Amino acid sequence: MSELDALRAREEVLQAMYWLRAEGIDPAPTAEVLGRFLAVPVATLSPYLERFTGEGYLERVGEGHALTAAGEDAGKRTFADEFAGLTGASHGECDENCWCHDSPEAAADCLHERTGHAHSH
Repeated sequence: MSELDALRAREEVLQAMYWLRAEGIDPAPTAEVLGRFLAVPVATLSPYLERFTGEGYLERVGEGHALTAAGEDAGKRTFADEFAGLTGASHGECDENCWCHDSPEAAADCLHERTGHAHSH
């Protein structure tokens, strides 16, 4: 695996795992679950998961993998960057001066806090 391939895979994996956990779908997906979600064969994905575990982004939990604090930070950042255009204000939520427009990370935090309840300012 090339370093560029590993970097791309790491961003995709951590972003997907951040989303799966944030939505309450699966906090520690197996390689099979994650492979189906990412449309990547398990045989291709598994070496990356082991590498990211060794690098401290993931930890083994039962049959699956979970994000470490470093993995959560990286996943949150890539999720925020990827969806920055979609995580801004909707009608009635907040205005252009809201703190959630300060950065993609703030938008992700704001979105996470709003899940299931109204955004108030």
